[in-house]
Amino acid sequence: MSTPLDSPDQGGVATLDRELEELLKEENVEPGDHERFSHYVKKDKILESAITGKPVRALCGKKWTPGRDPEKFPICPTCKEIYESMVG
Repeated sequence: MSTPLDSPDQGGVATLDRELEELLKEENVEPGDHERFSHYVKKDKILESAITGKPVRALCGKKWTPGRDPEKFPICPTCKEIYESMVG
């Protein structure tokens, strides 16, 4: 009987890493002003991203993987405008 260590390409961490890399490629993380602004994103998506590393999509449409303190940057004007129109 074999163990997962006997066949490293048949599951485990290596498979998860490959799947995550493929997912990130499919997500088309966008370059742009996301480095200069803090964006509005649904709270549950931020938590999901923190756990899985999956990119998030802001109200303005920007897609990236969060990893910095949003308090240190100004709010994205487009996100702010969209948010204010939603809240009334």
